[in-house]
Amino acid sequence: MRGSQGVLRDEHHRREAHLKSTLLEFDMRRVANQIRSFPTASHPDAVALILGSMPGEASLRAGQYYAHPRNAFWPVMEAVLGVGADLPYEERIAALIDRRVALWDVLASCVRPGSLDSDIVDSTAVPNDLPGFLTEHPLVRTVFFNGTKAEQAWRRHIAPALPGSPLRLVRLPSTSPANASYSTERKIEAWRVVPLAVEVPPEGRRL
Repeated sequence: MRGSQGVLRDEHHRREAHLKSTLLEFDMRRVANQIRSFPTASHPDAVALILGSMPGEASLRAGQYYAHPRNAFWPVMEAVLGVGADLPYEERIAALIDRRVALWDVLASCVRPGSLDSDIVDSTAVPNDLPGFLTEHPLVRTVFFNGTKAEQAWRRHIAPALPGSPLRLVRLPSTSPANASYSTERKIEAWRVVPLAVEVPPEGRRL
């Protein structure tokens, strides 16, 4: 018969192997859920920056900012800046840039098993180089956060690198369809502060 020490060693090895297998499976799932944001859409003469947290699944698949058909971002931009929501994507981006508005996300990469901001694993978040962006875009005076998560990520990852920054920081209601407590009309009303920051008349001009 095997001694008790041998049995204990076998049990220890079995548990160790199980733990390694579990950790490997976790790492594989983590890599599979690792996502990256887009390059910035901007010109050096931008005076306002709109920041999301991380593009959703529909946007990542399309390779476009705010591509989910029920995300209100582009209808809001049409209402407040005159950027036609039915324009081809490249023309919408060009119209925003023409109005001196830049788009980006606070996070460069993260693990997010789903599409919601609440699914982001905070310990995996890697920020974009926003201090560098602001150096290259010295006319930016106002940063608008598209939702609470973007603001939280900024305060956690970016604000410590910008002590005493004169930037005006404005959190706006998320345009995501997950923000169902706000109708599109309410979102539009809240986002009417954007044209004030870029000195574009509220009615804008449609291209």
